[in-house]
Amino acid sequence: MKRKMLSLLTMLLIGSVAVFAQSKTEKFEVKGNCGMCEKRIEKAATSVEGVSKADWDKETKMAKVVFDESETSLDDIQKAIAKAGHDTGKHKASDEVYDKLPGCCKYDRSEKKKDSDDHHGHQH
Repeated sequence: MKRKMLSLLTMLLIGSVAVFAQSKTEKFEVKGNCGMCEKRIEKAATSVEGVSKADWDKETKMAKVVFDESETSLDDIQKAIAKAGHDTGKHKASDEVYDKLPGCCKYDRSEKKKDSDDHHGHQH
């Protein structure tokens, strides 16, 4: 009896692996600050057709998404997140959307400016 159950389980596992063969997991950076950002980012990602799971870590600022490559692309997912107001590695949120974010969600966007600020540095 036990052996029969095991082979059944094995078949089930093999079967489910075949079904999820199209599934891909990707990690990318998404700018944000707090728990509200996390909800917004994950909601934006999972609203994309084909995304089965999205998880954003506010410590590392990395989003991990599981999606079906036959239904969507990493590019589309990042666009959806940018539309929600959060910059990703590939797509920037529009200023209009960013400005509507609650104060605690306004992440630092001055990456590009920082470089030039450093050169003009601390003049006394």
